[in-house]
Amino acid sequence: MKRTLTLWLAVLALAIAPLPAVTVAAQQSAAQPNGKIHGTVTNPVGTPQPNGTVSLSSGPGEDKYTFQVTNGAYSGEAAPGTYTAVFRNPDTPKDKQVDSFQNVKIVSGQDTLQDFDMSREAYIKALPPDTQKQLEEIKKKNAAALSANSVIKQINGDLATVTQDIKDADAASTTAQTDLGANASKTDVAAKANDIRTTKYTDVETLMNKDTTAKPDASILWARLGQAEAGLKKWDPAIAAYQKAIDIESKNPKPNPEVQGLAQSGLGEVYARTGKVDDATKAYDAAATANPKSASVYYKNQAVIYFQTGNAPAQAAAADKAITADPNNALLYYLKGQALVGNATVDPKTQKIVLPPGCAEAYQKYLELAPNGPYAADAKGILDSAGQKVSNSYKAGKKS
Repeated sequence: MKRTLTLWLAVLALAIAPLPAVTVAAQQSAAQPNGKIHGTVTNPVGTPQPNGTVSLSSGPGEDKYTFQVTNGAYSGEAAPGTYTAVFRNPDTPKDKQVDSFQNVKIVSGQDTLQDFDMSREAYIKALPPDTQKQLEEIKKKNAAALSANSVIKQINGDLATVTQDIKDADAASTTAQTDLGANASKTDVAAKANDIRTTKYTDVETLMNKDTTAKPDASILWARLGQAEAGLKKWDPAIAAYQKAIDIESKNPKPNPEVQGLAQSGLGEVYARTGKVDDATKAYDAAATANPKSASVYYKNQAVIYFQTGNAPAQAAAADKAITADPNNALLYYLKGQALVGNATVDPKTQKIVLPPGCAEAYQKYLELAPNGPYAADAKGILDSAGQKVSNSYKAGKKS
């Protein structure tokens, strides 16, 4: 837009006549200190003029002082007197002008304001009809762009709020415990945490419903709406919102992997929590394919959800995928061990637990990676109950 506008003004500069000969001569006095002048320069489409010069002239071709225009503003000093103030574009010939004002008085010790508003009605009406029409078109486009920018600014602010709300919802249990105190019952803490989550996700839902209406082609808005609906256990609306985000990204020449991963993994969570294991698996796999760097996070979350919902086989499968993506994450091995330990049996002769294949190895690996981890005692206890010797790589007190 700036380049186009500069071209318009260059044309205008050639169309306007040279300075009139009737200019009041500057009255200078060596004894008087200088005065100051400043102002803004607005181009015909109503935006700040990026460059050009403002000169103070005492007659045709007699520029006494010249000041640079930067981002729509200029300032400088001049000897006291009465001048014609002239604005020129960088390529305007010196014997021509783009705009001017006569009888501009510089007073010793004072600062004179002289603006150049080339969007004023008198200036525009003096332009050729075809130029006026072109300027109107530019103004309409500028107005549309400003309106769009305003919407985007508001949406970005809403997204920042939503991001924090979701973090607060995730931390609801900790916040509830802190608010109620160490002596609060588990029932009270759970109820308080649920209230926090409901409030936060409702706020997210309200903002994202508004913003998806204002800008329905923004996939991130639909993905965040899906998170809110899922957090409120509104499963069908959550699926619809996530699917909308996925559909938008599928048509994007340069898809955003983070948004794709967020939407697909969110869809996977909804399916996992509603017992649709095959659909959940497909969605989580799609998330990992779209955004490989977060694959272990997606599969870990899947394993955790299946732990919460009591689906041990699906939990073990998800843990295996997460381990493949991130073999040094201790928690993943614990999740795998927990998924398998339910299949343990008891040896009738020794009365010791017989762990299923892969279970002991998973706990051993957890202890190797996190010997002081939060589940270390649990893992060691299960191995002891099974008569399994803890690997030498596990040493109590070793830092993880």
